[in-house]
Amino acid sequence: MKSTIFKYGLYGLLVGLIIFLIHLTLGKDLSYSTNEILGYISIFISLSFVFFGIKHYRDNVNNGVISLGKALIIGVFISVLVAIGIGIADFIYTQFINPDWFENYYQMMRDAGKENEIIEMSSLNASIFMVTLVTVIGFIISLISGLILQRK
Repeated sequence: MKSTIFKYGLYGLLVGLIIFLIHLTLGKDLSYSTNEILGYISIFISLSFVFFGIKHYRDNVNNGVISLGKALIIGVFISVLVAIGIGIADFIYTQFINPDWFENYYQMMRDAGKENEIIEMSSLNASIFMVTLVTVIGFIISLISGLILQRK
C-alpha cells in the first residue's frame, strides 16, 4: 500500500506543481475568475491520480479486491501529497513569481465594492489554505472513487 500511495502521490504532486505553476505564470494577465476556474481544473487533473492509485492497488496489489475504507486511506494519502505539491506551487508563485498578487487582488476586491470580504493573507497562509482545500476535495474524490472501485 505504501508504494502505491508514494508512486501515485508523487505523480500527482509533480503534475500539481507543474500544471499549477504553468497556469499561474501564463495566466498572469487573465481575470481572477478565469484563473480560479483554471485552478480548479488543475486541482482535479492532479487529483485524478487518486482514482488511478486506488484502481492500481485493487487490480495489481490486492487481487482485484478493495474495501471502501482501504480505498479512502489510499486516496486521502495520495490527496495529501498532491495538496503539498499545489501548496508549494502556490507559495512559489505568490512569493517569487508574482509577489504583488495579494495587493492586486485586494485592489480588485476594493474596486468591486467587496472590502468587507477581504481577508488579509500571506504566501504561507494562502499555501496552507490551498493544502487544506485540495485535501478536502481529495477526500471527496477518494470517497467517490472508493464507492466506484470497491469490490469484496
